[in-house]
Amino acid sequence: MLKGYGPVIKIALLLIIIGAPAYALYSIYAPAANDEAQLLAPVRRGDIETTIVATGQLEPKRYVEVGAQVSGQVDAIYVEEGDVVTEGQLLVDIDATVFRTQVQKTEANLENKRAQLEQLKAERELAILRAKRNERLHAQDAVSEDEVYASQTNVRVLDSKISASIAQIKADEASLEGDRATLGFAKIYAPIAGTVATIKVRQGQTLNANQNAPTLLQISDLNTMTVRAEVSEADVGKLYPGMPVYFTTLGDTRTRYHSTVRQVLPTPNVVNDVVLYQVLIDIQNDSGALMDAMTTQVFFVQEQKTDTLLVPLAAIKGPPRNPFVLVVTEQGNEQRQVKVGIRNRTVAEILDGLSEGEQVVVGVRGAAARGQRGQQNGPPGMPPGMPGGGRRGGF
Repeated sequence: MLKGYGPVIKIALLLIIIGAPAYALYSIYAPAANDEAQLLAPVRRGDIETTIVATGQLEPKRYVEVGAQVSGQVDAIYVEEGDVVTEGQLLVDIDATVFRTQVQKTEANLENKRAQLEQLKAERELAILRAKRNERLHAQDAVSEDEVYASQTNVRVLDSKISASIAQIKADEASLEGDRATLGFAKIYAPIAGTVATIKVRQGQTLNANQNAPTLLQISDLNTMTVRAEVSEADVGKLYPGMPVYFTTLGDTRTRYHSTVRQVLPTPNVVNDVVLYQVLIDIQNDSGALMDAMTTQVFFVQEQKTDTLLVPLAAIKGPPRNPFVLVVTEQGNEQRQVKVGIRNRTVAEILDGLSEGEQVVVGVRGAAARGQRGQQNGPPGMPPGMPGGGRRGGF
């Protein structure tokens, strides 16, 4: 019964074999012509800038590590971490028994030397009287000339002793001043006004200052902070003192702190063969929101414009020396030459050729969708998600 239908069946099979791939190709590529649509963007006014981005860390611009100049046991600590102190405020007491005893001993020796000096002065007065009397008696041949010389020599000897005694008193006075200064070192005062950042000793701890001065605590002036940013060697040549900069902290990316570059340090840090230069940026910290060791993201502003015409960077077409954009008009897309100013990764400044509110072509939505479908479906006979065919290297 099917003999008469053999040619028909063969034709049907042939149509299926040819039509299935054709339909698959049509489903992938033909609909794109129907749903292709231009991506448009308006010419608008806004701000644009180009920046060099780096990371950094906050630290106090001014801080002092307060040390001890004398050895001894810590008697008392009058502050805690986080306390705000004024310049000259008492911070720590060190046991001063030994230093106080030394002062008393030096004072006693000094008093003894001063008493000896008074004794020598009295003896000199007596020696002068004897010398004058011997001179009168010698004139009357009552004493010998040797007696006169002996009395005069005694006066000169006493003068020398008095001079030596005065010199010893000066030396003892200097020693006393030194001992009193050492006694004063047992009381540690704040050298600057600021905040107690760290305390490295505890009450009752014994300090040894014979070889190097032990650090007791650190006082930081948190009113002015410094960002120590690390910039690669490829970008450091573009920086200069006074360059505008702003930064955000890791915990608050919305707040920008604006300042300028204070200094670019000449000596780099080499980390894993990467050369990084340190750049210092000062910022007032009146609110107290910035703290020591905070991580920051720093933006060095190379170029900046405000309230200027902007278009998406994708709208700029053509060679760099002769750029143009496609402007949407009632007659269709118009190719228009433009003069481009500052560019960054997303937008470009238009200096001439466009007006605010005009629509420019950024791209084609259908082309992107078609490419996406091609990646999902692949060529006929390939499973979904497999890449398309074509020549090696791709067209």
